[in-house]
Amino acid sequence: MPKGIFNVPVAKNEPVRTYAPGSDERKKLQAKLAEMRSVEMELPMVIGGNEVTTDRRKRIAPPHDHKHTLGYFSEGDASHVQMAIDAALEARKEWANMGWQHRAAIFLKAADLIAGPYRDKMNAATMLGQGKNAFQAEIDSACEIIDFLRFGVKCMTEIYEIQPESAAGIWNYNEYRPLEGFVFALTPFNFTAIAGNLPSAPAMMGNVVVWKPSNTAVYSAAVIMEVLREAGLPAGVVNLVHVSGPVAGDVIFNHAEFAGIHFTGSTEVFQRIWKTIGENIYKYKSYPRIVGETGGKDFIFADPTADPQSLAVAMLRGAFEYQGQKCSAASRVYVPESIWDEVKERFGKMLATVKMGPVEDFTNFVNAVIDEKSFDKIAAYIDGAKKSPDAEVIFGGGCDKSVGYFVEPTVILAKKPDYVTMVEEIFGPVLTVFVYEDEKMDETMKVLDKTSIYALTGAIFSQNRYNIEKMAKFLENSAGNFYINDKPTGAVVGQQPFGGSRGSGTNDKAGSVFNLLRWTSIRTVKETFVSPKDYLYPNFMPDQE
Repeated sequence: MPKGIFNVPVAKNEPVRTYAPGSDERKKLQAKLAEMRSVEMELPMVIGGNEVTTDRRKRIAPPHDHKHTLGYFSEGDASHVQMAIDAALEARKEWANMGWQHRAAIFLKAADLIAGPYRDKMNAATMLGQGKNAFQAEIDSACEIIDFLRFGVKCMTEIYEIQPESAAGIWNYNEYRPLEGFVFALTPFNFTAIAGNLPSAPAMMGNVVVWKPSNTAVYSAAVIMEVLREAGLPAGVVNLVHVSGPVAGDVIFNHAEFAGIHFTGSTEVFQRIWKTIGENIYKYKSYPRIVGETGGKDFIFADPTADPQSLAVAMLRGAFEYQGQKCSAASRVYVPESIWDEVKERFGKMLATVKMGPVEDFTNFVNAVIDEKSFDKIAAYIDGAKKSPDAEVIFGGGCDKSVGYFVEPTVILAKKPDYVTMVEEIFGPVLTVFVYEDEKMDETMKVLDKTSIYALTGAIFSQNRYNIEKMAKFLENSAGNFYINDKPTGAVVGQQPFGGSRGSGTNDKAGSVFNLLRWTSIRTVKETFVSPKDYLYPNFMPDQE
């Protein structure tokens, strides 16, 4: 077999398209939306390279128009999970031994397919199935997933280049092996890029994967699978199953070959998974890798020198882009009393211009939340605030699910810093503000740090460098991604590796070497060129007279 030390193409962030009025890219995306909306898709599972259907067909509808049918997906059962595990373990025999450059080529090709012929289809599936507007889809289901693939290959090669020193007469080197067994990828609805990255990152490192996407993101998941197959991913390396979480878990977490989980979802689910793995630890061939990013109660903290306009923009964008359904979305804001009136006025004027409606209208900034369960949960928090003596709804508050699951961008003014919407993750377009006395800045930071179990993202606003340094140091454990004079959302692969700690996850930083290292098992090899011929070391030799 030919050999070589290969340099991969330079990884660069995919440029974001604007979809400006009159542009060809806007017209093409609108045409693809109309096309995909006009047909009813049948979405099978993909196991061992085969499309698998069942008679349990589950309906898919756009969140903004829940009476319209986009198609149906086949729901599987425990037998399909076992089938996927068997297919993965069979594929591992060849996949684990494939030259790394050939693995790299598959994922680089997938990136180019999404950047080119699949871009509109990927974005349209995300817009229709998950309720994202054109810009939010573009930065997610096009640019971010492309970046994950290209920078993933870059990080893979950087890991392979990490080698030990060698002393005279010996050669030391690291071999990077895939984990023994299979990896379980459990992915969320809110980011198509995450749904693509969670199975792809382990697969890049030579692992085989059973992938269960969220039921509310099966449309875009089907397109991801289509891309991977066209890119040349061998059958069985990634197996797509549509089953409930408990059904998948019951089979996977009892299997001896379970080698790891790559997860994004709720803290409660992740904690239950961790507990189950711990209880079953004696069943496994090896200690499973547990990698997860979960919830957040992400904050913005401003001091009296903060620029009111910049703060207002960060609040609006950070809280209401994609209806607040981002793990990183701004959910609680601490504003000093001296600037609150100006911030509130500027924020209110901007919010009054925000349009809400279906994704097909590109002028709508806010769209529908993902499903009825989410709608009802968010509406309950808003109704509670309207009735509570400890809170006041100062903007928005309207909810209507007659056509789509629409929740107005809502701002709650909390009269105490531990009001429920300052503490609990809502995952919707609800922002809670607490106004503090200027002289109590340090005290309020202490309250912020202890208010929630999470530590995912956070932002500070100040024009005073001493305060910036103070806040950054004091809040060092409050967020895994920390922003200075910017909103706490919008991490870019290769620029701001993403992840948090405390109740927000294992902070393994998606899209970086820190994450990919979790999907490899290192073997260190030492070769001695001239082996010793005597068991005695020099100190055991007698003194010479």
